[in-house]
Amino acid sequence: MAVIVIVGGTGYTGRNLAREAAARGHTVVAVSRSTPSDPLPGVRYETGDVRELAPRVIPEADAVVATLSPRGDMAGRLVDIYRDLATQAAAAGARYLQVGGFSSLRPAPGEPRFVEGEVPEQFRAEALEGDATREMLVRDAPAELDWVFVSPAGSYGAWAPGERTGRYRVGDDIALFDDEGNSAISGEDFAAAVIDEIENASHHRAHIGVAY
Repeated sequence: MAVIVIVGGTGYTGRNLAREAAARGHTVVAVSRSTPSDPLPGVRYETGDVRELAPRVIPEADAVVATLSPRGDMAGRLVDIYRDLATQAAAAGARYLQVGGFSSLRPAPGEPRFVEGEVPEQFRAEALEGDATREMLVRDAPAELDWVFVSPAGSYGAWAPGERTGRYRVGDDIALFDDEGNSAISGEDFAAAVIDEIENASHHRAHIGVAY
């Protein structure tokens, strides 16, 4: 079993990941600004500023999963915070998985990423900062770091939680769609895909997408 540190462990993605990992018997450390009112069994919560907590918890990790969003007081800070997490994960010899956004994917091989096209104004800043964290990994990640940047499907999040189906597909940086042209993944199936990648490392220094 692995020690998995989830940064942003009380958010939508982080909580699903923590629940999935703990259910499989992993040691789960959730890093967040506050303790949830309904903590998950089997999850250890470390609360406070991520930059103060990370040096304490990452050295014990086998895997670090970063799930922060560039919103609120995190806006404009995510690239620097993630660069620090990646550097610390490399020093600890831990795998580093960073959850990004659908807009970092491409619609087809050789095409620009969605974020390079027309993104609705209310989402544009967040999409650009999220993709900047991907670029940081590609350009600046320590050579020894085993990283994976994971993009969920287009329809994903607390607004579209879906249900657990026990199935999913994993692709590269080309967006996955079903036969009806939909791109979706439930929170629980996305969590299963990420924990499966931790348990059975299939991608290395790569960008992947997860969808039905």
